[in-house]
Amino acid sequence: MQKEKRLTLNAEKRKVIADVFQQHFEDNSKFKKAWQDAKQTYSDMRSIAKTKMDVLIRTHQPQEDVDTIRGMIKKYGSSGGDLYHDNCFYITNEKPKIETDYEGNPKEYYEDVHIKFGDMDKDFLTSWYRDEMKAKDIDADYDVRLGDNYEKRNPTYYNTESAVNKFLGFGSRNDVSKSTMYPKDEWENDFKLWVIGTSYCHSRKFKADQETYAWFESFKIAQEEVVRTHQAMFSHVDKKMQKLKLGLKSYRYFDQAKELADKLGVVLNESVLDAHSSMALSIYSPSNLADLLTDKVELTRDEKIAIAKAQMKEQLMTN
Repeated sequence: MQKEKRLTLNAEKRKVIADVFQQHFEDNSKFKKAWQDAKQTYSDMRSIAKTKMDVLIRTHQPQEDVDTIRGMIKKYGSSGGDLYHDNCFYITNEKPKIETDYEGNPKEYYEDVHIKFGDMDKDFLTSWYRDEMKAKDIDADYDVRLGDNYEKRNPTYYNTESAVNKFLGFGSRNDVSKSTMYPKDEWENDFKLWVIGTSYCHSRKFKADQETYAWFESFKIAQEEVVRTHQAMFSHVDKKMQKLKLGLKSYRYFDQAKELADKLGVVLNESVLDAHSSMALSIYSPSNLADLLTDKVELTRDEKIAIAKAQMKEQLMTN
């Protein structure tokens, strides 16, 4: 009886196997659940925040006053007053706090919280759209991976940063007509209120009672939690992946990786390697090729690599 030949691993196969393990580690992690919950919490609170902010602003600046200034601007131009359509607000706690200065004298001050519905921070949007970018083979963890070690910034880092910026809508754009709506734009245009005053957000502060102020503080924290839970999820999975990759480097055969997968409950079959190696063929199926030729889709990095390898293989066979 002929002995079955063992499937030998190479760098490409190890990468595919590592991706399978990483997806398993993420999907079965309490950290991913916490990140998903953080996104849902923020989304729910954002809907409520719009109503609360509208009530607060209109309490301080009634609609009839806004309409009056609008009429004055129409009549007198810029001399008629200042109105700004804004999604940036500073809310001040109406109850002051007392602190002592360097001479020991009591000093009264008011806490405030900065609430933005647009102009969202890049780290927040990167965390929010992590799955969407991952589906396009964009590494949304690139900056979290770097941490505070800026010495690790290399060409790969900058290329990924450029890809993330392009996806989200930061930096230079190719849409001269500005008709393309990027994620950054969707958030910017989601909610705005007419406020009396200049375009400088910090120049307009609205006092709120303690209960309302505390609620908006929790809303601010909910936004920060999306970023924090993303970082925690990455850190948890990355620690596992560092160990896994060291182990995979020592494995010569697929059955060794398969044995490890079985012990951890990871679904790993040789078919995943076959699917990856045949990727170039699937890309050139009639429907996929039609999409490529009509600019409906853009190739991912893995797809480009698969095509390049298929072309190299074909050249070797014909030579």
